[in-house]
Amino acid sequence: MPELFELSRPDDYLVRLAASDLGRGYKALATTELDLREGHAVLDLGCGPGADLPAYAAAVGPSGSVLGLDHDTDAVSRARALVHDLATVRVEQADVHRLDLSDGSVDRVHTDRVLQHVADPGLVLAETFRVLRPGGRAVLAEPDWGTLVVDGPDAATSDAYSRFVVEQVVRNGRIGRGLTGLAERTGFLVERVVPVTAVFRDVHEADRVLGLARVARRAVEAGYLRERAEARWTEHLATQPFFASVTLFVVVADRPLP
Repeated sequence: MPELFELSRPDDYLVRLAASDLGRGYKALATTELDLREGHAVLDLGCGPGADLPAYAAAVGPSGSVLGLDHDTDAVSRARALVHDLATVRVEQADVHRLDLSDGSVDRVHTDRVLQHVADPGLVLAETFRVLRPGGRAVLAEPDWGTLVVDGPDAATSDAYSRFVVEQVVRNGRIGRGLTGLAERTGFLVERVVPVTAVFRDVHEADRVLGLARVARRAVEAGYLRERAEARWTEHLATQPFFASVTLFVVVADRPLP
């Protein structure tokens, strides 16, 4: 196995992605689309280690508030450490399917690659709709792993790898394409859908974000790839000109006024 690949799960995937060109680009887009104003109450569902919370606090000012929610204990601890000196920011452990918030109590809701993992995206969106005030806005960023392409030595292996990601690695692997319809059925008015395609030309960067070798090894164990094909595939990725891409969709959805 080429040494450049990471065979263990990266412990800072969310931080690494946020620091990448892709992360900075679509996160800036999502923040712009949130249209944060002084005094807004902002809810970040699935806030992870809190990368977005300081920027939201700065945007809403001392009269605003920011609440980050995540189910993961470690992520909550890291987010709290990050924002410990920000008086307007609170981070809590919670189930995003059942929000302990009053109806119409927040002005803005943000999610970033959260709905791809949850048990019931529709329920999370229904809760998002409930806690938003009429006229409030949700900005939802989700990848569609069905758009993942990796240029390899043969199409069959690359296709099998992508199929494994959609079918086994990510719970809601095609949420990106279904998110607009799901939001509209929930009652949102979808203002815009902005596709953001990540293009990777550097195998090191792609492996840090996508975990290519780690996922390929899991695909072998699950029967999607044969050992020999996987070895040939990863060798090609490590030694030949590299290309991969995947598209993420930023959905801007408002709760209509009565």
